[in-house]
Amino acid sequence: MRSALEVTTPSDREIFFRRVFNAPKTLVFDCHTKPELVRRWLFGPAGWTMPVCRIDLRVGGEFRYEWRHTDGRTMGMGGVFREVVAPSRLVHTEIFDEDWTGGETVATTVFEEKAGRTVMSLAVLYATKEARDGALRTPMADGMEAGYARLDDILAAM
Repeated sequence: MRSALEVTTPSDREIFFRRVFNAPKTLVFDCHTKPELVRRWLFGPAGWTMPVCRIDLRVGGEFRYEWRHTDGRTMGMGGVFREVVAPSRLVHTEIFDEDWTGGETVATTVFEEKAGRTVMSLAVLYATKEARDGALRTPMADGMEAGYARLDDILAAM
């Protein structure tokens, strides 16, 4: 049984996402931090691929993601890890090349295991309320859920 992505706004600058995966947190954490696994699921809706996925998983380490659509569109983003507590917690900055989020955001991801399932919580803190509201108006959550559905399939096969 698949879990739906839950989206809430706990403050005027934050979006909170919650998703449950039918796998232990070590596997879910690996799928968020190992480039060979990340590029298999983190590319949103159909038509997109992730040709660039670099992750230096350490405090101060950088990551870089680049996506390409079949119609030629591209999108890129990167950031720096502020906290890495494997396999339980990640905190990093992120900013898109075309800054549609109104400046750098801070993302905090927590992985909690309960009865062999992983509850993943992602809090994204935006620079302003306007930036948060702008992000909420995009199809971001739909793209995230498309990726998480692919991740469900990858985890089931591991």
